[in-house]
Amino acid sequence: MSSTFRIRLIRPSDAQATLNIYAPYVEETIISFEYEAPSLQEWETRIRTNTADYPWLVCETGEGEIVGYAYGSRHRYRTAYNWSPESTVYLSAKYHGLGIARVLYETLFEMLRLQGYVNVYAGVGIPNAKSEGFHEDLGFTEIGIFKKVGYKLGAWHDTKWFQFHLAAHLPDPPMPKKLSEVENTEEFRKIFLEANKKVGEG
Repeated sequence: MSSTFRIRLIRPSDAQATLNIYAPYVEETIISFEYEAPSLQEWETRIRTNTADYPWLVCETGEGEIVGYAYGSRHRYRTAYNWSPESTVYLSAKYHGLGIARVLYETLFEMLRLQGYVNVYAGVGIPNAKSEGFHEDLGFTEIGIFKKVGYKLGAWHDTKWFQFHLAAHLPDPPMPKKLSEVENTEEFRKIFLEANKKVGEG
C-alpha cells in the first residue's frame, strides 16, 4: 500500500470532501437508502452530532486528499442497545481495492472497543457481493435479512445484517465512554500509530 496514506479523526473542515465521497452512493446506488445527498449544512450537523459519542475517521493522501472515511453510529435508541453501535465505511471509487477500508474499519473497532462497546452491526443493501465478502472477511457474522425493506431506483431491496463482537458479553457492563474521555489517552494514540503503520505511514 502507498506510503502516502494517513488515518486521523475527522475535522469540521473535512465535511465537503467526505460529502463528495458519499453523494454518488446516494444518487447512483442502493448502497445508501437515502434518495438525495444531504446538504453541506446537514452533513456538518451529522458529523458534529455523531462525533460526540463515536469515532469518525478519514483516510487522506500525503497531499491532503480525503479518499475514504468510516464511523460508528447509534444502532437503536433504547438504553439496552447502548453497547451496540453500527459501523459505516465509504471510499472514493478510484481508491477501492487498496486495503484502505479494512484498515479504517479495524481502527474504528479498536477505538470502539476502547470506549467499551461490545457489538458492532452493519446493514448491507443486497445484492452487493463485494460488501458482503468484505464484512465476512473481517469476521462479521450474517444474522438475518430484512426482506424488501427499502424502495429505491424503481425496485424493492433487501438488506442483509451482520454482527461483529468487539468484547466479551459480561454481566453489568459499564456504560461506554464518550470519545472525549478516551481520545487523549496513550491507548488511543497507539491505535493511530498502528493504523498508520498498516497504511504505510508509520
